[in-house]
Parts: sequence; structure tokens; C-alpha cells
Amino acid sequence: MRVIFNVDAISAPLTGIGRYALELANGLARHEAIEELRLYSAVRWVDDPADALSSNRMFASLRKNLPFKTSALELYSRLRDVLFRAHTRKMQGYLLHTPNYILMPFDGPSVTTVHDLSAFNFPETHPPERVRFLERHLPRTLARADRVLTDSQFIADEIHRTLGVARGKLRVVALGVDPGYGPRSPADLAEAMNRHGLVAGAYLLVVATQEPRKNLIRLARAYAALPSATRSRHPLIIVGARGWLSADLEKVLAPLEANGSTRRLGYVSEADLPLIYAGARAFAFPSLYEGFGLPVLEALASGIPVLTSNVSSLPEICADIALCIDPLDEDALRRGLERLLDDEDWRNASASRGLQHAAQFPWSRCVDETVAVYREVVGS
Repeated sequence: MRVIFNVDAISAPLTGIGRYALELANGLARHEAIEELRLYSAVRWVDDPADALSSNRMFASLRKNLPFKTSALELYSRLRDVLFRAHTRKMQGYLLHTPNYILMPFDGPSVTTVHDLSAFNFPETHPPERVRFLERHLPRTLARADRVLTDSQFIADEIHRTLGVARGKLRVVALGVDPGYGPRSPADLAEAMNRHGLVAGAYLLVVATQEPRKNLIRLARAYAALPSATRSRHPLIIVGARGWLSADLEKVLAPLEANGSTRRLGYVSEADLPLIYAGARAFAFPSLYEGFGLPVLEALASGIPVLTSNVSSLPEICADIALCIDPLDEDALRRGLERLLDDEDWRNASASRGLQHAAQFPWSRCVDETVAVYREVVGS
């Protein structure tokens, strides 16, 4: 098979979709069924995913800083579409896969990945230009695509129910976990702990972009309601880039940061992130809505107990291993955090089962199942 793979999403700092695109690009390049792989980034071909990172950094900066963001996003999209059609006009026998929602114009078979419908279900938690862009372009992409990949059965069901996409067009392909995530010895952790001012086994970790859908405000309030001795033993450490609509979060975190019980590390390097997971006492991820929830799987792979939400795809991804609570109930969050940090019997059993569960999700499985969908499309 010959595949054109769009790598626009591979942009630093890598978040969930960027990680997915990077792992697929690398896996497809090595896959025996792929005779030729062409990577298209922004408005040009690139030789490898590393080129995409540098190319996309410039365009991401332009989209972030230009005024009239909606107009700029539409202009960029139209320019990209025109150039892509010109670059692929004479290419025959290729399949196009875009791993980030919106297909570019292409006359051959095409596959897209839709990770979630949060822009439709929680538009207030997204920048308005992103919501308008998806409202305008996603329905046409879903109509054009030969197959639509989703990260979970929950999202596949939601796309069928709310957007009317036929079930025969939908395929569930779960994400994967890098083998770098796993339990580590104190010696392995020491350098990273010193670098970030952390104590192994003593902190409550959150890894999430600081935006409303991640529910960090309620988590911070629930954490603030814990006994002061618990907060002193287990500071709340937040890893992730600052996002959008975060003024209310700043107000809640300010007193916790002032008394030293909460710290934000911001974006952490790919080399350090698995170590920070492995060094945590526990992991909390009470998101309001997720298409998959990759940080939950990364935490389970790291051998630490997890608290997450009982909504959207999260119970599906963590099976019955994590402590799943109502993300809107701050009292339930507080009680859940107490158990997460202090119930040793539950913690040990959950951590052991989490390792076994996460081992079922290598990125190679995601790549193989994606290629199986390509074969299905080409064969039909």
C-alpha cells in the first residue's frame, strides 16, 4: 500500500493528538505492509516526523499570534488545501489519512481520525475559532471519508448518534503507551526528582493542559479540602502547558501555590515525563470528557494508582482498575483523593492490575489495527 499521512498535528509541545500522529508516522514507516509513505506537513512534503516538528512550529506560532484568528485559520486551511491538491494531482494509487479530524481535498480513498466531539458538546471550553472551524468542516469530512477512526467505542457511538455517521464507516482503534512508561527504581528517579524539586513517592500528579474541560478547578478545590497534613505530605503537582479560559483556575490555584501545597511544572520534556509519572504517589485525572484519556493509561503503565471520571470514554479505557468518580461532585472528589492517597490495600492492588492492563496497549497494536483499516478501504 502507498499512503499519504498528514502530520500537521506533530507540533511541539506534543499533546495527545500530536503524540498519536507521531507514533503512527513512525510505525507506518516501519510497517511491512506499507510500500511507500509520504508525509505532508502544513503546505509541503517532509522527509520525516522530525521535519514536521520544525515546520509546524512556524505555522502554529502564526495561528496563535495573528489577529482575527477565525479568518486566519480559514485562510491557512484554504491555502493548505490548494497546495495539497496541486501536490497530489498526479499521484495515483495512494490512500490519504489525516489523524486530526479534517481531511484535505483528495480524489483517492481517505481515512480520518476523530478523537472526540468536545468542540460540539462543550464549545465553551474551546477557543471560539476552533469551534466554528470544526462546525463548518467536520460534517463534510465525515461524508467524504471512506472510514472514520475513533479512539474508543464511546466516541464511535457518539459520532453515530449525534452526527449520523453509519456504523459501517466507523472503526475503533485504541491508542498506545510508549514502553518508556513503567515503574522505576529510586536510583533511576533521583536525577529527575532533583531537577524538578520533587520527592519520589510523595506527590499527587496531574498531567493535563490547563483548560476548562480538564476540570482542574474542581480538583484543586477538592484537594484544598483535604486535611493540611495530607496536603503537606502529598503536594499537588500539575504538569502541562497553560491553555485557554484559565482565569478562574488561576484564582483557585493562587492560595495553594502561595502556601506551597501545589506547584505547576508546565511543559516537561519527553525524557523526564515518564520519570515524573513513575515517581508519583498517585495520579488524578477527573476530566469532564475524553475521547480516550491517554494520561490515564500512561499512569497505569507507570504502576501508580489512578483516580479518574466515571464519564465519557474513561471507564472504558481503565476498565474497573482506576477509582472512577463523578467529576462534578467535589465532595466525591475529596473522598476519592483520600482513598487514592491513603488506602494502601486498594492502592497496591490497583497498581498491580494497572500494569497488566496497560501492557495490552502497545503503539504497535494501534499501528497494526490502523493498517488493517487501510487494507479494508483499499480492498473495497
